Amino acid sequence: MKASRTAQQGRRAAARSERGRAEQARVSEGGLGARGHAAAIMRVALDHMRGVPEERIHHPKRSNHMSVQWHEVLDDGEQLAVEASIADKSSIVCRVGLLLLGGGAGSWRVRDSMNSVAQVLGVTCTANVGLTAIECTCFDASGAFSEVVNIPAPAINTERIWYMAKFVNEVSVLGKEFSVNEFHGLMDGIEHRPLSYAPWRISLVVAFACAAFVLLLGGGVLETVCAFFASGLGCATRKIMTDRRITHFGCIGMSVAVACLVYLGCLSAASLFIPDAMEHEAGYIGGLLFIVPGFPLITSGLDIAKLDMRSGIERMFYALSAMIVAAMVAWLIATLVHLHPDDFAPSGLGPIQQAGLRAVMSFIGVYGFSFLFNSPRSIALTAAVVGAISNVVRLTLVDYTFVTPEMGALLGATMAGLLASAIGSRTSFPRISITVPSIVIMVPGLYMYRAVYCMGAFQVLQATEWIVRASMILMFLPMGIALARMLTDSEWRHCS
Repeated sequence: MKASRTAQQGRRAAARSERGRAEQARVSEGGLGARGHAAAIMRVALDHMRGVPEERIHHPKRSNHMSVQWHEVLDDGEQLAVEASIADKSSIVCRVGLLLLGGGAGSWRVRDSMNSVAQVLGVTCTANVGLTAIECTCFDASGAFSEVVNIPAPAINTERIWYMAKFVNEVSVLGKEFSVNEFHGLMDGIEHRPLSYAPWRISLVVAFACAAFVLLLGGGVLETVCAFFASGLGCATRKIMTDRRITHFGCIGMSVAVACLVYLGCLSAASLFIPDAMEHEAGYIGGLLFIVPGFPLITSGLDIAKLDMRSGIERMFYALSAMIVAAMVAWLIATLVHLHPDDFAPSGLGPIQQAGLRAVMSFIGVYGFSFLFNSPRSIALTAAVVGAISNVVRLTLVDYTFVTPEMGALLGATMAGLLASAIGSRTSFPRISITVPSIVIMVPGLYMYRAVYCMGAFQVLQATEWIVRASMILMFLPMGIALARMLTDSEWRHCS
């Protein structure tokens, strides 16, 4: 009986397979219209699935953001790009913008580069740039072609921005001699270029940067050591989760949780030898600085200054969302273990010694965060020098003059922007790759954490005060960069 049932099931499966092959043959011969084609495919699928247990049905995995196979959608890749179809020209222009967007560039730089390439190709380009998407339409005498392209998630790669700037400059000179395939071949090399630093090296350098930040705030040896291990392991956790394509804010929340728990674990271990170790909780926030989204935070202000409201608002909300997630996770863990955001003890250093310490720590901090943005060493060193100068001037003005921390943020960011413009005019370094790392260390992470802590404790007045102070500094930082850009870049200064 069992053998008979097995034979009967085999005959049914063979019949279903035969019907499927017959339907596919009819479709391939072109005997069906569009509606018949869809119906035939549906019948094949239903026949294949009928009687099959759910656990045996294979559901293929696919990406929610399907990548574009640029070389497969071309009309004629061997043709000169200036003589190509409007669709092939549009693919080149859109990909230029997409690579810059994937490197973290603001909408003005993205659109400016797209326009430069479009001008070489003899087309007019209109582009609407957001945080992760570009809507582009290209026009020429033959007609118009529209495309929408996007990236899966915000990313920062200053090396890519640098190479794309070189690519655009080369296209401006030699672009009329390139074929369509040569354009895409050059962009293939930029897109698939591996990161400059191994994950362990990035985590190590970021750990030194966050430890330097704690010393800048006035932390002692114990707070600095705990922040070092906390930030290093937190950064490594985020990298591991990102490589496994875990959802973006999940990576942020988990990496912050790991950093917080490691900091607390280090304090607990130190308490076995140092009786008052648990009182050194003020450096808790220093281990979380690696999570601050400096690039979208600064570029949002620059985009709004150029009236690119879509990109500016999207970047601002993304940056705020990332900081809120980080602050809420940090507050939750701190509340569970009864930590309080206390002030650091006075360092007792004189003005000259304190300025020297701040210069060294600012240099280390900015240099480390440049690694986080995949900056080449030459750019990282330049940004570190700019950050050391501007941050020491900012802190000195706040400590010894009438300048408030909010005014100091504006002055410090403006000085960083001016120095970056002066250096950028003599090198090929993009300004944004220098200015953003140099002022990330000015972001008021301690203020934001205190605001969230007071909110959780229902201390409304104190929470409001910290929110206002943090918000003013966060607004003044991009304002300072925009002011420096207006003073030094005539093209950026004017509306176009």
